[in-house]
Amino acid sequence: MARISGVELQDNWKVGYALTRIRGIGWALSERLLDAAKVDKTKRISDLSSEDLSKISAQLDKYSLEGELARQVKTNISRLQAIASYRGSRHQRNLPSRGQRTRRNARTKRGKRKTVGAFKKEVLSKITAGKPVEEKK
Repeated sequence: MARISGVELQDNWKVGYALTRIRGIGWALSERLLDAAKVDKTKRISDLSSEDLSKISAQLDKYSLEGELARQVKTNISRLQAIASYRGSRHQRNLPSRGQRTRRNARTKRGKRKTVGAFKKEVLSKITAGKPVEEKK
């Protein structure tokens, strides 16, 4: 197993795919990095020489990845919240911040549905069925 940017990459993965397992690298950037390092995209991690690994890590040093990237994103969000921007307030409320609708969708951000006020009769009937009703004299 090769270790690049603090991430263990399995030997049976192809290099192009393995680089996408590093936070901050997608398919397009992975292809660009491999072209710049002049490494074959179809090679497996186990087939890479130490020279190839050093070329790839030299190319990766140009980008912010993993923990550094997470820190940057967190500071950007906290800056938006500090200046009380609209996007910052959306982040604080855990709502979509890029203009998506929330009336019908956005379930992943808003969480499980909570029904309000629709089951009043059912709840009252369960409460009264559980307790004996005392008559007033």
